[in-house]
Amino acid sequence: MTATNPYRGLLPDLPAYACTNCGHWQRWPAPGPLTCPVCADVRNALPPHGFEFVTEKQAEELVTGSWRPAPIAGVTEFGTSPRFGLDSVGWVIETDIGLVAFECAPWYTADMLAELRRMAAEKGGLDVLAASHVHGYGALWQLQRELEPRVVCVGVRDLEWTKTFRVTWPADDVLELAPDLTLYRTGGHFPGHSVLHDRRRRVLFCGDSLKVDLADDGTPVGLSAHKAFHAQIPLSHGELRDYLAVIGTLEFDTVATPFEMVPGVTTDHVVHLVQRLLSGPPDAAPVALAEL
Repeated sequence: MTATNPYRGLLPDLPAYACTNCGHWQRWPAPGPLTCPVCADVRNALPPHGFEFVTEKQAEELVTGSWRPAPIAGVTEFGTSPRFGLDSVGWVIETDIGLVAFECAPWYTADMLAELRRMAAEKGGLDVLAASHVHGYGALWQLQRELEPRVVCVGVRDLEWTKTFRVTWPADDVLELAPDLTLYRTGGHFPGHSVLHDRRRRVLFCGDSLKVDLADDGTPVGLSAHKAFHAQIPLSHGELRDYLAVIGTLEFDTVATPFEMVPGVTTDHVVHLVQRLLSGPPDAAPVALAEL
């Protein structure tokens, strides 16, 4: 990472506000936005008691940050508590050329940022920041401001959701972010929705292309795919075929959503799920993993 980011002066300087319902951050003139575009979209639920927004200072006071090793070595999970927005987590992945951050926590406290700077200094820098789609952005804008990665990457078809930060590398259908770490566009859930495949670790950072149902002990018991989870809108057959053409070619035995990493969900499970969904009317219901 270079000492000075030439894009820093181009970043938006309006105040940032987070929706308390979904955690989506907007930059907006004071006194702030009236609605959240993510909650207003069919793929998310509306707040039952109306929209509320918090500032950076309020977010810092609301949450405590934490980080821990993920179940797969070389990946660290960053998150916050108590629940904030969609309660997503951020993944930081070690590569041969430094760190790649994929998806983001809803907020990064001072302690979290200090740990990220320590990791970056130890592992060769944090050069790449990317996300599957808007539900995984979290406080991506904050990491761009504070850590100044050279590459900020999301799918080119999802640029309409990126007003809070500056995309420096819009991704097409396939983009290698680092050795053995490749971004693939699946579409479906969002037009630019992408997954990140870690060939070395056999992990698919799947965004919201999949939803995993977990037992009380954290083991996977069900798998589903949706256009909109809250509204239970299934994917079309054409979208499912697009999923299969991408995900069916990738070898993995662990998936990481924007909320959890789940060992034991494999390429075969996903292929069988999609084939089952293609065999009849569209369906958003979970399928027992044992049946796949």
